[in-house]
Amino acid sequence: MPQVAAGASPNPQSRIPKPGIQPTLAELVALRAAAQGRRPPRRGRHGVSGQAPSPLRGRGMEYAESREYAIGDDARHIDWRLTARSGKPHTKLFQAERERLTLIVADTAPALYFGTRVRFKSVQAARAGAVAAWAAVRDGDRIAALRGSASEPPVPPAAGPRGALRVLDALVRWYSQPPADDGGLALALDHAGRLLRPGSRMVVLADAASVAGVPASRWAALSMHGEVIVLLLADPLERDPPRAPLPFATSAHRLELDLGVAAQRQRWRNEFVAPVKDALATLPARGVRVQVLSSDAPSDSWLPGRAGPRAA
Repeated sequence: MPQVAAGASPNPQSRIPKPGIQPTLAELVALRAAAQGRRPPRRGRHGVSGQAPSPLRGRGMEYAESREYAIGDDARHIDWRLTARSGKPHTKLFQAERERLTLIVADTAPALYFGTRVRFKSVQAARAGAVAAWAAVRDGDRIAALRGSASEPPVPPAAGPRGALRVLDALVRWYSQPPADDGGLALALDHAGRLLRPGSRMVVLADAASVAGVPASRWAALSMHGEVIVLLLADPLERDPPRAPLPFATSAHRLELDLGVAAQRQRWRNEFVAPVKDALATLPARGVRVQVLSSDAPSDSWLPGRAGPRAA
């Protein structure tokens, strides 16, 4: 299906962000209230089902130092290089990580720069990423972000509002128009695998077609590091198109699809509906939490916890 992209134009007016078509830093900053008004589930007398955050972010894996091996030390942590140099067995010590990493992975596939209700899917992706960043600030996490690019480095991990603002600035750039060097979601996940540490949280903002192009084994490997959340950006038209001729226009041409014809409608479902259903059916078995986020839904609706101010 042709995509309506928010691309560059020689007209100076095109540099002014268009509500619902291009995200603005101001709207992403304003989402802080929505994210911080929602809290993770509290532990009850009998616990809660599923994973819950701990004051310590799991067993720390940051290397601290090496010392001589003592009886009772874990043999898996032997420092083989120092052992070989010194002739005596040494073991590695690790310090506890009290700051979890929240990594936001942004899919920048061209299919996201499209929308028919409220906002483009790309704008909803930026807003959902902002909610994730502000929730990380609330939880005391360090925040980083990246996209599938061979030339642009990730936004490095940083804590607090300053770290969140760096991520928000990147989301505005990435989702204002399709990056020319988009390398795909698979490349972004390759980068992510090198940054994640045990206990990390990864929030993936993606089109369902991009997710379908990633092998299932990749998701299983990533979920071993910690919590993985995949938000499938969708538009109501993709999910439930009218049974009627539907006109589309791009900067190059116009066309019409007759979705009242069974064959055309089935092709539409194969393109837009099937990848969503497949992700919802397969990713949870790989340890991934997956949720559909429609372009007309509140941008914080995916965030678990007590309801607070809602972001439209």
